[in-house]
Amino acid sequence: MPLIARRTLLLLVILAGTVALGVSAQRGRRWISWEPNVAYDGRFTFARIRYTVYGRSGWEFDYPTMERNLMTMVKELTSIRPHTLGSNIHTFDDPELLKYPVAYLSEPGYWLPSESEAEGLRTYLAKGGFLIVDDFMRNEWYNFEAQIRSALPKARIVRLDVTHPVFDAFFHIKSLDMSYPHDGFLKAEFYGIHEDNDPSRRLQVVINYNNDIGDYMEWSGEGWWPVNISNDAYKLAINYIVYGLSH
Repeated sequence: MPLIARRTLLLLVILAGTVALGVSAQRGRRWISWEPNVAYDGRFTFARIRYTVYGRSGWEFDYPTMERNLMTMVKELTSIRPHTLGSNIHTFDDPELLKYPVAYLSEPGYWLPSESEAEGLRTYLAKGGFLIVDDFMRNEWYNFEAQIRSALPKARIVRLDVTHPVFDAFFHIKSLDMSYPHDGFLKAEFYGIHEDNDPSRRLQVVINYNNDIGDYMEWSGEGWWPVNISNDAYKLAINYIVYGLSH
C-alpha cells in the first residue's frame, strides 16, 4: 500500500440518485435486497458484517448508500482505489472475510453471535483484521459488551481520546465532539480494544458509542444533517480505514 498524502476534505455533495436503492425507503432505514458480493481482486472492498437475531435486524441499516458514499470519498481523497459501486456482506465465521482487512458492524446492541461467529471474530482480529463498531446508544452497550466478551473474554475496552493515533491516521482530527444523530443530547464516546490489551500496540476494534457515523454518511447528500457534522463522520471513517490498512 503506497503512502497516502493528506488532502483537505471537500464539502460533500453526493447525489442520492447515483446510488441504487430498493423500492421502499425512509429516513434512517432502507428496505433493499442484498447485492452480490464483489469478487476478490486485491482492491479495497467495504465489508459489512451480517448477523441474525429474533424479530429484529440492524446490521443492514444505511446499506448500501453509506458504503457507496464513503467509498466515493475514499477514492477522491486518498490514493486507495476501492470498489465504489459494490461492497461485501459476510458473517464473522465466513472464511472469505479474512481477505478483507477492515470490517464494519452496525447496531451491536442487537448482535447475538453464535459460537462459530465469536470464534470467527477472534480469528479475524488475530490475523490482522480491524473492526469498526457503530450505531448504538444507551443501554445497548450492555449487550454489545457481553457479546464482544464472548469472542474476546480477556479484552479490555478502553476509552479513546483525540490523541490516539487512529484520529491522526489521515486527517488530523482535533475534536471528538459529536452526538447521536437522532438525539443531540447523547454525546458520542469512543472506545477501543488493543492487541494484547497494550495501548502501545495495534488497535483492533474501534467503537463509536452514542454515535452513528453511518447515518451521517448515508444522508450526507440529502441535507438531513449539517455539512460539518457529515464531514466529521467521513473524516473518522477514512481515518479508520487508513489505520486498518496500515497497522
